Amino acid sequence: MVNWQRIWNDDGSGILLRPVKAIAYALSLFYHLVINLRNRLYDAGIFPAVKLPCPVISVGNITVGGTGKTPTVIMLARQLSEKGWKPAILSRGYGGSSSHSVNVVADGKKILLSAKTAGDEPLLIAETLKDIPVLTGTSRIATGRAAVEKYGANVLLCDDAFQHRRIYRDINLVLLDSAAPLGNGYLLPRGSLREPSAALKRADALILTRVEENVPADNEIVKLAQINQTPLFRGRHVAREVIRREREMSLPLTYLAGKKVCAFCGIAQPQSFKKMIGAAGAQIASLDIFPDHHRYEINELEGIINKFTESGADFILTTEKDGARLTDFPEFLKPIYLLRIAMEIIPDSRLWDDFIEELLKNRTV
Repeated sequence: MVNWQRIWNDDGSGILLRPVKAIAYALSLFYHLVINLRNRLYDAGIFPAVKLPCPVISVGNITVGGTGKTPTVIMLARQLSEKGWKPAILSRGYGGSSSHSVNVVADGKKILLSAKTAGDEPLLIAETLKDIPVLTGTSRIATGRAAVEKYGANVLLCDDAFQHRRIYRDINLVLLDSAAPLGNGYLLPRGSLREPSAALKRADALILTRVEENVPADNEIVKLAQINQTPLFRGRHVAREVIRREREMSLPLTYLAGKKVCAFCGIAQPQSFKKMIGAAGAQIASLDIFPDHHRYEINELEGIINKFTESGADFILTTEKDGARLTDFPEFLKPIYLLRIAMEIIPDSRLWDDFIEELLKNRTV
């Protein structure tokens, strides 16, 4: 199996991967032609976008991999709900087994589907936002209409929809990882870019994520935002608390201080998880890293338990997103501690709140 991450990172993978890189580059040129043609057809109105009866906000990215879309959707949904809106969340349901056009993960009162059927991220959103409907399906148009007609939604949040141009969106938000906002600069499959950087002109705002300090003026995204006259915000992932899913209890982040933990995760940015554990003052006895959206097997979980037993660690720790994928292993999940991660706009989230509210007001007039 080809290790695409090695190719995308250009990490000196050597002579053996040169032929693979050459083939991937040739394929990326073809992909570039296809994606450019598709975008031009949408821009010209030849491919029409379907407008739904309420505002649609897309939260997406331009690269493959985790930039923080799910915590941003959760942050936005809470923000809108506090302002009196009735949001519903639409997702493709990546990793879920259902092929139906509409799946109701949660109706705003109770959770109706598992991570296996709906996907881990929609279930995580539903568990975090218990009073907000979450729908997945092969057609965001169908799920959007269902959210409006059945649940009275008056604003729709589309998770990972920047490239899904079939549905008209009133606000386009694009997240970029500050460490490599445009990947290695190549399109798929030679690089992690889903679209050329010129596509960022469609964005109403950019959010540079995993930022801990001021962004230099010569940063490529800062320059691009200035050229496109696109508002640029900064966001960071923050660990909020430690939760025990089965016991429905939460503990302050300070609970990790001085503890020895066996950690594991299957997320796009595992080093971010490792950094958060260290910042909380915990000692990592072991860290098992799996692919993003990984479906755990019983033998893998048994291996983690063996490491925990042998290390004398205080407990096993993973992310809340991973916890959503462990519901098929209730006995294993019972003693597991989950780290809840949120998105935070810095240095002042009020500017962001006002920006979104003003955009919505202008787009709904």
